[in-house]
Amino acid sequence: MPSHRPAVTAAALAATVCLLATACGGSSSDGKASGRSTEAAAGASTSGYPVTLDNCGREVTFEEPPGRVVVMNGASVAEVSTLLALGLGDRIVANQQTYGMSEVPGRAAAIKKLPTGDVTLNDAYDIPREAMLGLRPDLVLSTTSYGFDEKNGFATRDQLEDVGANSYVSPQGCDQDTSQMTVADSYQLLRDMGKVFDASDKAEQVIAASERSIAAVAEKVQGEKKPNVMVLFSNMTMGGNDFSSVVAKGIYNDILAKAGGSNAFENASETSFADLSKEKVAATDVDALVVIGYNDPDPAAYAKKLLKEFPQWPAARNNAYVTLSDSMYLGPSNDLAVRRIAEMLHPDAV
Repeated sequence: MPSHRPAVTAAALAATVCLLATACGGSSSDGKASGRSTEAAAGASTSGYPVTLDNCGREVTFEEPPGRVVVMNGASVAEVSTLLALGLGDRIVANQQTYGMSEVPGRAAAIKKLPTGDVTLNDAYDIPREAMLGLRPDLVLSTTSYGFDEKNGFATRDQLEDVGANSYVSPQGCDQDTSQMTVADSYQLLRDMGKVFDASDKAEQVIAASERSIAAVAEKVQGEKKPNVMVLFSNMTMGGNDFSSVVAKGIYNDILAKAGGSNAFENASETSFADLSKEKVAATDVDALVVIGYNDPDPAAYAKKLLKEFPQWPAARNNAYVTLSDSMYLGPSNDLAVRRIAEMLHPDAV
């Protein structure tokens, strides 16, 4: 949660940012642990209904495409962007996801136009239980299982089921730890929503276009030296040190690798984010910056400030930085981040 939003405690801030499609700790690889969903084998057709997904070890069955979808915040735009990419914006009755910017032309404006349900959010900046039930959803989407935790004041998955609403936790979000997330999880989210809404053909088109774009970039940067890249959020504080929003693990590293780079701070933490001192940052050779803007109107100003603060970095000498937003997260647009980063790291190759 960025600093220009209403003030929150450090604990609440960290808890919310742990939902940013890179959360806080361990590995999950099978369907139940990771939130990856598969159609039930018994009686399920590849098209038509019913469609059953195994989501976090919970069978979720859809008799028809959902028509009243609620998208929880989760400090993400993965779910709302995926629905928009599939042409399903008209199914959303309440959306709480927004970054205020996007690499996809028109997406930020499209998200801004979506209904919010006129809900008063709770202290976790999301939809409290009674308000959720009052929206009469038939599907609720959450980036991680945090959005269905009763102790946070949210409606549980059982409570939603009792009123006829299905629920879905996005890939790698079951245990609120998305440190192992990759671009493949973005494709899984697209495929799952394609099945749920009978839009599998469109989902596969979006995935195929992304795969082609990434493959083309990866081919051009193959064999190039991999610069050390610092990935961090602009003007965001999550810990006690000067640099507490530095990425260590998660989908970001997969995007960097596909763009021909490596994370300069990958080994600085076992979890998704590293909480680093200024001295540690100063002592690391940083060849380039990727600054992620989360509702920050000027992330480039933050990047330039860092380059001025650490003139010893190769990044400072070469003015090597790029600012990104939603394409660096779980969602349908990771190919745009791969291309933008590759163009910055390897301008002569891409």
